[in-house]
Amino acid sequence: MLAEIEARPEISILLIRGAGNCFSAGVSIADHAPDKISEMLSKFHAVIRALVSTKRVTLAAVHGNCLGGGAELAMVCDIVITTEDATWGFPEIKLGCFPPIAATALSALIGQKRASELVLTGRTITGSEAVSIGLATTMASAATLDSAVEETTERLRALSPAALAIAKKAIYAWDAIHFDKGLARAEKIYLDELMHTEDAQEGIRAFLENRSPLWKNR
Repeated sequence: MLAEIEARPEISILLIRGAGNCFSAGVSIADHAPDKISEMLSKFHAVIRALVSTKRVTLAAVHGNCLGGGAELAMVCDIVITTEDATWGFPEIKLGCFPPIAATALSALIGQKRASELVLTGRTITGSEAVSIGLATTMASAATLDSAVEETTERLRALSPAALAIAKKAIYAWDAIHFDKGLARAEKIYLDELMHTEDAQEGIRAFLENRSPLWKNR
């Protein structure tokens, strides 16, 4: 899909939004199992890398739950409009895991201390707080989200697609140097270290079995 869009120079904006009552609750917990995690990370991170490298302006419209991989997807977009009552968070630590993309890039968005707190506690925040800390761009009510998105896209459509693409390249020139290497390292830590711990496997099993995890610290 993204490859097809890249081949169409007349498209300058890529809008991402969730169908139904939320933006995204993240990747299926079952896909975090040891026999599936490598393939899941490879596919999901390929999407993230494509969004990061696209020349199109990426716009996320967030409502409802925006959690885990869903929050990671939203955070790499250029512009993020969120409803004030949306629920944002990176709850992976509660499963004995961590969010590799957030671990790599969240500090650059909101600062290391705030990023550490969100990743290490798994605390959820509202759309209002997401805007206040710089995780999202602007806020709308549930009733005005569509009009806010339309207003932003209309403003972007009036501009040169070529100029937008080059300006975007310049904005991310410094971060792009570090993102790929940082994400590759986070992936390696996730697969080679985290997924070999008993706690990571216990956290996933406990969630699927609808019980509290019994951590062993190993």
